[in-house]
Amino acid sequence: MKFFLDSADVAVIEHWYPTGIVDGVTTNPSLIAKSGQPLHATIAKIAAIAEGDPVSAEVVATDHEGMLREATALSQIAQNVVIKLPMTPDGMSACRDLRARDIRVNVTLVFSLAQALIAAKCGASFVSPFVGRLDDHVAPGAGMQLIDNIVTAYDQYDYDTEVLVASVRSRDHIEEAAVLGADIVTLPPKILGEMYQHPLTDKGLEAFLRDWKESQK
Repeated sequence: MKFFLDSADVAVIEHWYPTGIVDGVTTNPSLIAKSGQPLHATIAKIAAIAEGDPVSAEVVATDHEGMLREATALSQIAQNVVIKLPMTPDGMSACRDLRARDIRVNVTLVFSLAQALIAAKCGASFVSPFVGRLDDHVAPGAGMQLIDNIVTAYDQYDYDTEVLVASVRSRDHIEEAAVLGADIVTLPPKILGEMYQHPLTDKGLEAFLRDWKESQK
């Protein structure tokens, strides 16, 4: 499974990339706004840090022509920029047009298998189901059930679209997605840091250090 960092904070991305566990970056208008930096300049900096790994940059237009204009400008920032489009009729029309130009697309705001199938048929490079929001608004576990359904359906029809698990709220989401065979999970830096942690690891390390100090007396 690949790990994408869900952030537009250049300093945070610079911190995590040297660890070797990050395979790409996803951003959205909210994250860009929170960073307080200009969109294109921020995406350019992130794309340079990612060194060829996918960096998703989202359009804010809602009409087909507006999406294409924004996508064209974003795609010219760097070769590893992936255009993030919403799961709407205009978004999927733009997806087909961009894929015909060999521009990669990440279809976002996906909440059903039907939507994921449309994204795959329109040639999406990535599809981003929002598992946390489904858990919040439908029922606990609804998000991972959707991941299971999408992975199963895509395998049956041999779609090239990669399943990118988004709106991750916990390590449990990551572990379940891995067991279900999702291709990628995008996660906030805080949760990425938590993946290192386990109380038994801390307890074991304390015991080793204590025993070592005792042996040196």
